[in-house]
Amino acid sequence: MFDLQKASMLKRASAWLLDVILLSVLATGFALLLSAAFGYDNYNDNLQRYYTEYEQLYGIDFNISDEEYLALGEEDRLRYADAYAKLNDDADVSRAFSIIIQLSLAIMSLSVLLAYMALEFAIPVLWLKNGQTIGKKIFGLAVMRTDSVRVKPIAMLIRTLLGKYTIETMAPLLIIFLILFGSLGTVGLIMLAALALLQIVLIAATHTNSAIHDILAQTVVVDMESQMIFDSAREREARRREYAEADSVRWGQ
Repeated sequence: MFDLQKASMLKRASAWLLDVILLSVLATGFALLLSAAFGYDNYNDNLQRYYTEYEQLYGIDFNISDEEYLALGEEDRLRYADAYAKLNDDADVSRAFSIIIQLSLAIMSLSVLLAYMALEFAIPVLWLKNGQTIGKKIFGLAVMRTDSVRVKPIAMLIRTLLGKYTIETMAPLLIIFLILFGSLGTVGLIMLAALALLQIVLIAATHTNSAIHDILAQTVVVDMESQMIFDSAREREARRREYAEADSVRWGQ
């Protein structure tokens, strides 16, 4: 009656996969809306005009592949090198490129945040209750405190905002972004591997099979059908006493 009814890893993985798909779709939708609101296309078109001007000035194409570049003659390679040097020295181009990078990061961060807050906080707290996302609802899972008490909104906020969004999503995305732009390199790959390994170790080694977000919020994923979830610690203890007294009477007879 009072034992922890942990959810099976297969059900958890299935619910997680469905939630990730829904999260990706919703984040993409938010990204499109934010792009329109921030005028991203206008800034991008402005940057592309600079590139087009330099392409026409030097008679080159910045979009050629590595194979095509390697096939160029020495004179053509020198023209490319000169064009890139002038492009990098152009303050207007640098400013336009910086705006694009900042907008991209802002749109990505906000769209993922909004998707998480909708699917991992608003729906479990305001609609499905018991910490259930759509994926967890379909696969019969729930989220509760580790003491079998119903999860509160503040715990779900910590679980979603600090655990899932900040540590498990944005931190890896930022590391990947820095790797792509050459700021981290091998160090970034090591950081990603360490974060993934930490997640795996926590799920495998903890009694509740908890990921980072569950440890931070002191929550656990359980089987909804078999787990008894109490509204408060007082109710839990009252039920314990009730069952203990019932057992005492039964054995006394």
